[in-house]
Amino acid sequence: MKKPFTPFPKIWLSPPHLSGSEITFVEEALDGNWVSPAGPHLDSFEQDLAIYLNIPHAVALASGTAALHLALAILGIKRGDFVCCQSLTFVASANPILYQGGIPVFVDSETESWNICPDALEAAFKKYARRGKIPKAVIVVHLFGMPANLGALLPLCQHYGVALIEDAAEALGSIYFGQSLGTAGDMGIISFNGNKIITTSAGGALLTKDKFNAEKARFLSTQAKEESPYYQHREVGYNYRMSNICAGIGRSQLLVLSERVRARRAIFHFYQTHLASFTEISFQPEASASRSNRWLTALLLDPVLGKKNWPEQIRARMEGQGIETRRVWKPMHLQPLFRDAPYIGGTVSQGLFERGLCLPSGSALTEDQLLRIVDELRLVLS
Repeated sequence: MKKPFTPFPKIWLSPPHLSGSEITFVEEALDGNWVSPAGPHLDSFEQDLAIYLNIPHAVALASGTAALHLALAILGIKRGDFVCCQSLTFVASANPILYQGGIPVFVDSETESWNICPDALEAAFKKYARRGKIPKAVIVVHLFGMPANLGALLPLCQHYGVALIEDAAEALGSIYFGQSLGTAGDMGIISFNGNKIITTSAGGALLTKDKFNAEKARFLSTQAKEESPYYQHREVGYNYRMSNICAGIGRSQLLVLSERVRARRAIFHFYQTHLASFTEISFQPEASASRSNRWLTALLLDPVLGKKNWPEQIRARMEGQGIETRRVWKPMHLQPLFRDAPYIGGTVSQGLFERGLCLPSGSALTEDQLLRIVDELRLVLS
């Protein structure tokens, strides 16, 4: 079946946005022959990232998923251990639990931020406390860059002695009560995938206040090779270190991160203003203490008689016009992969999936492109 012809170039959901200085850093790496997962760009990128986020240690890795896997490994998650995880997220938030042989316990969202619900999480803790097996860790996701309710979640985890990992893969540049996301929990992770707010082409980082955690992450990410004149290994290691070339790209991208956050927030406000007349639409809310990077502008569509599958109808219509939109993540507890996993909560996350849609949010979008997107949405909604 032929794709419909569109007279305009494709508008992507969240494409890379280069600063223009990446080539300088890459050429430096090539000229110095630093093309391996070691080198001056890697060291400098980690230092610059730690300074930007105001955290003692940042470890640059091959992906955000690798960072999350190492966080669980460092915490000693093993076969049979329970790990609570936000259900409304991308599968990469949950897969590393399986890598360690752990059992994911999925938790519902709250309507206020769309992130993990503190009440549902407390119910999960109480349930497993009665069984004498408290979860070892909680993975809190800052969905689409929106801060979770850390003010409630951190004390709850501390009370039960459960480690809190912040999955800030989508939230670099977002803040909560003046603190960068990914830096408040026991460990945090971010992603530099090609669709993120800044990119290293592929990559991620583990964030920690603990020097031991940082050293352990570097050790495990380089095949757990011990200090020895020959190759000696006592632990399972991984090939998870970021390359010096990718780190060079990251150094260039980090210089424009603040600009990218401003651009994405401006795009959100453009949509909010130009779609204000449509009462069927509401946007992902932002609490007064939160400042989201608005990595993706996400909205909800109120159910309309005869339009139960409205988000999918709109997604398909926009795709036909050369505009990429995306459904809100399908919750993990509804995925075939996790059909046997425990779930705590109600139907909030399912409702967000059924009604949610993400709009193109790339920081390089022009006003003409934004008007084109809005005009197409108006046609559908009308």
